[in-house]
Amino acid sequence: MELATSDRIIPVYISAKVDYAVRALCTLADADDRPVTAESLAKSQGLPAKFLESILNDMRRAGLLLSQRGAEGGYRLSRPASAISVADVIRPLDGPLAEVRGLRPEAANYEGSAEHLQSVWVAVRASLRSVLEQVTIADIVSGELPRSVRKMTNDPDAWQSH
Repeated sequence: MELATSDRIIPVYISAKVDYAVRALCTLADADDRPVTAESLAKSQGLPAKFLESILNDMRRAGLLLSQRGAEGGYRLSRPASAISVADVIRPLDGPLAEVRGLRPEAANYEGSAEHLQSVWVAVRASLRSVLEQVTIADIVSGELPRSVRKMTNDPDAWQSH
């Protein structure tokens, strides 16, 4: 994913950890509140089981998943899929949606001819939020993305690398 800010492109990195987590949550959303094992989740999405187990534990500690031990054990969502946004998944796994040199955009200060750069970084974060805080796991599973997100993906240029 890339964000355009005026005529400058800012690369946005989606880690494997986040990608795998969202895929696992989508599978759990389809499980009708039945616990699903990490091994089954990994197999259903073609993911490395040991890495996924670590991710699932991180998401459990973040309060996104519940785990159940025993023969009927596994993981399930801690709340409805419609109440879990993609941003909710990213933050506990990878931290803030946008950072500048390890700082939150509002903490980055510039002087002279670059003094307004902070506003650009704050706008980048706001742009990310406008998608990642709106799209829920339920939206992804159903394919019913918010209208503002569909509008962005309907632009043929959105599908082109620059």
